[in-house]
Amino acid sequence: MAKPSLRAALDSGVFVAAPGIHDMITAVVANQFGFDFVYATGYWMTASAYGLPDAGIATYSQMLDRVATLTRTVNSSVIADADTGYGGLLNVHHTVRGYEAAGVTAIQIEDQEFPKKCGHTPFKRIVPMIDMVEKIKVACEARTDPVETLIIARTDARQSEGYEGALKRGAAYAEAGADIVFLEALESEEEMRSASGRISKPLLANMADGGKTPIRSADELKALGFSLAIYPSMTGLAAAQAAHNAFSEFQKLGTSNAPSIPLFSFATFNSLIGFEEVWAFERRWARDDAKPAGER
Repeated sequence: MAKPSLRAALDSGVFVAAPGIHDMITAVVANQFGFDFVYATGYWMTASAYGLPDAGIATYSQMLDRVATLTRTVNSSVIADADTGYGGLLNVHHTVRGYEAAGVTAIQIEDQEFPKKCGHTPFKRIVPMIDMVEKIKVACEARTDPVETLIIARTDARQSEGYEGALKRGAAYAEAGADIVFLEALESEEEMRSASGRISKPLLANMADGGKTPIRSADELKALGFSLAIYPSMTGLAAAQAAHNAFSEFQKLGTSNAPSIPLFSFATFNSLIGFEEVWAFERRWARDDAKPAGER
């Protein structure tokens, strides 16, 4: 069955709210909820896979592996963080082809220098605007399906060039062909509301819990003029808090079997992760003498 089209959703005016997915446990749990779109977050996938910060340390091949695994695992369409495109123009071309082949519906590229940093942390440096314009043009030309594979152009200029500088870049990136513009780390609701009237392409809001941008609901963001939003930190921070609470209680009680440690159903998770298919395969192919006594 075909996955949902982001292009069709945007063209129809449906607001897209995509929760961040940081690992494949989260991905299979997300499948219970029928989200049309999810976000492959660079920060949290790097953290969950390697225990490292989002500081340009994870490579293209490492992130492509994570993104490809997610697209195979989740039933939703995937909007994917591709950092800076992992290098110059040739790297951007290669990245778009790789991410598109992996099955993502939208590829996000940002205008930071390499090595990049999380957009809500200090010491970000951005490339000249013309360099990013060229990256966007290359990215748009590299995709094999310009209808269903969208390019998201992110600018991190708000903290170094100010609000007007970020808007200028956003407008230039829209003119260069980006399908969606992402003004990272806007600092107030007033900035968010103003931006929607000054950029000609759909705007993406980054609802990064704990970051610089005020967190607003999907309905509020739509009213502010945004077309879609990502919630990259939600599951990673929720999982970290759940683990912290469980460790704390375990240290006090010496057991995991306690009302103060809520656990997901093991039986349900076996089903979500695909064990029922494994068991069906084994029942079909196991020799009679290897089957449980009740199944011979």
